[in-house]
Amino acid sequence: MTRDAHPAIGILNGYPRTSRENFDRSNVGHPHDMYRDFLSRYVPHAHVDVLFIADLETELPAGQDLASYDGIIWTGSDLTIYHTDDPRVTRQIEFMKAIFAAGIPCYGSCWGIQMAAVAAGGEVRKNPRGREWGVSGVIAQTDSGRESLLLKGKPARYKGFVMHLDEVTGLPAGATLLACNEHTHVQALEVRHGNGVFWATQYHPEYNLYEMARLIAARAQPLVNEGIFASTDAVQAYADKMHALYRSPDSSQLREELDIGDDILDADIREQELRNWIDYLVLP
Repeated sequence: MTRDAHPAIGILNGYPRTSRENFDRSNVGHPHDMYRDFLSRYVPHAHVDVLFIADLETELPAGQDLASYDGIIWTGSDLTIYHTDDPRVTRQIEFMKAIFAAGIPCYGSCWGIQMAAVAAGGEVRKNPRGREWGVSGVIAQTDSGRESLLLKGKPARYKGFVMHLDEVTGLPAGATLLACNEHTHVQALEVRHGNGVFWATQYHPEYNLYEMARLIAARAQPLVNEGIFASTDAVQAYADKMHALYRSPDSSQLREELDIGDDILDADIREQELRNWIDYLVLP
């Protein structure tokens, strides 16, 4: 298969309906649209389905319908994966186990890396260092990461977009740690389980500055409550600077003030993991 082919790709949006509705009220972009935008640019002939997997009434594919997918993408979510009394969570974990059994390659960010770990027998817990938000600290590839196809072409040290409270704390059998930083040890991961492989990042290659600025503005009160900002006005001022840098990416002043470089601003660097997933797992 080549990039002119017509791969079938499913996008699983892990947010429940109430959260998606709040995104709309808060002028926040939906992550499935960000992934769909990437796919439209990189594999324009792909057939893409979006499933809202946290909605219990959503019918999930099984058997031949599931096997018809060439790849599956997991978005983020504001659910908590270790809340195993929540059917919105447990149905997603069970579905991921079925995907592993079917041998369909997956990519996921944030909730996706947690799903990859837990469905294969690993562990996720609340990060004692608190929320990692906005633009991460420097992420460094491990020795395995430097040899991996997921991070092929990625700088050895880079930053990514982040917004999460939980982290992978226990790797399952068949997992390989690919990248780390000081705040969240597991930043990139390959999980081989059953018949499948899941490439995942805690950070979000699908985001850009515009979308992250909108998300930060919408999360203003939690960011204040957690002591990250002094006021919601301060949050908005920071988001406004991110918007300004999005519009003027060559501004050296804004780059220095926000400590943001090409690894965040340049889609050719930022989206490398997504291109690698398509090239090495989906199209073959």
